[in-house]
Amino acid sequence: MERALYGSAGFFRRPEGPAGHFRTSVHASPLYAGAVARLLAETADALPDVSEITLVDMGAGRGELLTSVLAALPDGGRLPDGRPVRACAVERAARPGGLDPRIEWSERPPAGASGLLFANEWLDNVPVDVAEVDEAGVARYVLVRPEDGAERLGDPVSGADADWLERWWPLAGPGARAEIGRARGEAWAAAVATLDAGLAVAVDYAHTADARPPFGSLTGFRDGREVRPVPDGGCDITAHVALDACTGPGAELLSQREALHRLGVSGGRPPLSLAASDPAGYVRALATAGEAAELTARGGLGDFVWLRQPVPGRGGSG
Repeated sequence: MERALYGSAGFFRRPEGPAGHFRTSVHASPLYAGAVARLLAETADALPDVSEITLVDMGAGRGELLTSVLAALPDGGRLPDGRPVRACAVERAARPGGLDPRIEWSERPPAGASGLLFANEWLDNVPVDVAEVDEAGVARYVLVRPEDGAERLGDPVSGADADWLERWWPLAGPGARAEIGRARGEAWAAAVATLDAGLAVAVDYAHTADARPPFGSLTGFRDGREVRPVPDGGCDITAHVALDACTGPGAELLSQREALHRLGVSGGRPPLSLAASDPAGYVRALATAGEAAELTARGGLGDFVWLRQPVPGRGGSG
């Protein structure tokens, strides 16, 4: 999975970028970036003594979210209170040409930042090992042949991986599978640790201990279609995230529907009276409502899970 996604010929190195193959909330509507901009402002309000607020986008793709957030902020990318925003894209692919020069580009998040760290569909692409229970009831690593995706069972799962499965995803019997999310929890903890103060948010398709998929969720995507997860670099390889295993002190899990409602994104239709008084305004409002409805729809983007992890800061504020 590591080589297939991030190697020299990996999927995320392709020139068209992730947006050439699948559509995320970022691409669905500018309302999403507007909501992130409001969340950034709320986070900044809790950090009154910080002169520069940082927005870190983990797994930034080609910088689409940061570009849209900067456009949604007033006064050339400043917060409503006038403080400047430092925009940092974290991505293992090369910086795309023509990107807004205000956006920093790095493979790692900056250390010591204060503000908002936002990870939209990042953790689902942090590589994982897959475990499957054999006929004797032993959980074993699943080995895969890169050229065609053929699988066989390998050694028994052991050590920290076995401890993680026992704690977070106990497997019931022969044929049961799980994605071992230990690396994702560690990756998230390391990202959160780069913040001095503020809020870290991870957004992903996810599951919790009371509803793990019995055969895992590993799959592939290419050209907008779900495909077999062959790790040859030709498709995205992804799996839903055991997001409850990533939570830290004070963390909150909620649906995207609820999270966006809190940030003022609602799919409510405009009043019909507006059609008579301002037909063009009604059409615009109706289009906006449609975009909001897509972002918050049950059975669709609204089912994403948001992990909100506060980082109080060394002084206890924020």
